[in-house]
Amino acid sequence: MFADRTIARHEAQSFDAFALNDNVLEADLPTLPQLLYLRRGLTQAGGKLPLFDLDGQAVDGAIVRRCLDRGWAEPWFSNPLKPDWLVCKLTESGRRLAAES
Repeated sequence: MFADRTIARHEAQSFDAFALNDNVLEADLPTLPQLLYLRRGLTQAGGKLPLFDLDGQAVDGAIVRRCLDRGWAEPWFSNPLKPDWLVCKLTESGRRLAAES
């Protein structure tokens, strides 16, 4: 009976360690909206990322910022007529991620 408790406790600790590792891995992966945003750059000249989604709505700024922070996208140029628009393009790591996921 004591041995069963020891094994169960050991298995629970092992499971906890794997759960922490899985959480760390997920933090480095894009969410579905981020991945869809990045994939749209695969078919554009120079890897240009869209300003608008497929419904014509502006892409959520949080998606763009997270992709920039992770190094999957980089600013391309500033638009003097619309300085609040962030025009971005895929980085090499963003291109690999979008193509492989």
